[in-house]
Amino acid sequence: MTKPSELRELGDSEIAERIAEGVKELFNLRFDVATAQVANTSRIRTLKREIARLRTIAAERARASAKAN
Repeated sequence: MTKPSELRELGDSEIAERIAEGVKELFNLRFDVATAQVANTSRIRTLKREIARLRTIAAERARASAKAN
């Protein structure tokens, strides 16, 4: 799990890329859980939280850029 302070250091494109990767991994994890192939189900929770952190940071940046204009 990455700290929010570390995520804020990333660029906008990196954040978007990590969100896309996280969503893809989450989909695969959910599929694996449905087919009983995952032993570590807690990864879903941590991944959902990391995606939420990334989306929050992206939204903060979008609001800040809209406010600046």
